Amino acid sequence: MKSAVETLNPTRVRLSIEVPFEELKDSLDAAYKKINQQVTVKGFRKGKIPARVIDQRFGRGAVLEEAVNDALPKFYTEAVNEAELNVLGQPEVDITELKDGETLNFTAEVDIRPEIVIPDYSGIEVEVDAIEVSDEDVDKSVEQLRERFASTSPVERAAEDGDVVTIDLEAKVDGEVLEDGIASGVSYTIGSGELLEGIDEAVKGLEAGGEATFTSELKGGSAEGKEAEVAVKVTQVAARELPSLDDEFAQLASEFDTLDELKADSRKRLENMKQYDQATQAQERVLEKLLELVEVPVPEKLLADEVQTRKHNLEHHQLGQMGLDLAKYLEIQGKTAEEFDAETAEQAVKGIKTQFVLDELVNKEKLNVNQEELTEHLMRRAQSSGMSPDQFAQAVVEGGQVPMLVGEVARGKALAVVVEAATVKDTNGEIVDLEDDEDESAAAGETVEAEAAADAEEKNEA
Repeated sequence: MKSAVETLNPTRVRLSIEVPFEELKDSLDAAYKKINQQVTVKGFRKGKIPARVIDQRFGRGAVLEEAVNDALPKFYTEAVNEAELNVLGQPEVDITELKDGETLNFTAEVDIRPEIVIPDYSGIEVEVDAIEVSDEDVDKSVEQLRERFASTSPVERAAEDGDVVTIDLEAKVDGEVLEDGIASGVSYTIGSGELLEGIDEAVKGLEAGGEATFTSELKGGSAEGKEAEVAVKVTQVAARELPSLDDEFAQLASEFDTLDELKADSRKRLENMKQYDQATQAQERVLEKLLELVEVPVPEKLLADEVQTRKHNLEHHQLGQMGLDLAKYLEIQGKTAEEFDAETAEQAVKGIKTQFVLDELVNKEKLNVNQEELTEHLMRRAQSSGMSPDQFAQAVVEGGQVPMLVGEVARGKALAVVVEAATVKDTNGEIVDLEDDEDESAAAGETVEAEAAADAEEKNEA
């Protein structure tokens, strides 16, 4: 076999491959054997039909077609390996010449990873939010905990903001009661915004037994999006009672003995959250600066496939779970289809560039992923997916996605290398040392990389 490579552009090549006919012998033998198992000829046992009879009865062309289909992947792979190409996706193959007994010539056009030069990134400087936790932040956190331990008790008065009312609802569209428009015994906290728009104004001021009607756009069900006349009846009004903020509450709501200890723990938790947010912010901003420094050609077909994948996932998975279609989503977002397409393409370009650049850094810095790092990443991914670690691990293995997870960890480590070399300051002008919590920084790097390069991995591994 002989092959030659023609560079069509920085991300695409054409392979021209010549195969002497004798190198097709194994594929021809396999073709005759396969056809032997599929056909019957009177006078011959199944699987024992001579090759000359198959040629006569079914045509030499059928045998050649089967043999060529079997041989092409092998010769294509040999040519790719010989040329040391890093290919992306599937090739477009064209048989240019097939002479029985002489030669097989074909071409294969395929996208390749572009050659990327990583410049000196030690001069990158970014600014991030300072870690500041105020007394108000702590009070708000404790108040949220207090809300969780609130109790309710029925009252004989008109409903007010914050009360929990028990209500019956009936929705009509064009004067007709909807089959799915009746609900009884619904518990609703006034002011929570968890039900229909306009319901707060309708029920406030009503005592148990009081009724009102209001008009609202339905958020779901058979008449989603339509204006409905909604009748509401209050069957009970209950006041929410919050526990006193004292040591007794601290003991009820936590493992601490005093309110001061509970507040100190809340402050520490908020600081840890802000520290993680700060690390993520640093990773994101360093990545943006890095991408600005590197010229990365993006394969057109890979980009088109990535955009299509993102749109498909949004329409058929994310929006489907929310009960929305793309048109309704765009209406809610206040975007045109053209703006949505441009935004999706921009995100896809960033994802592909991110993966290319960080993969190049992995190679340049000779970064490896050990079992402990992979396990920790798997645990984090399982937690975010809502699956148990065992379930997630099984799904990863069965789906052949272990290399994808390894790639995510490696790219997270590559980004962490760049962040370590960069200068990160907070809004107070203080240098931020992200090495204070290496675990959080690593996790943030993997999160940033995974989000930026979402959905690109499968195609790049193909």
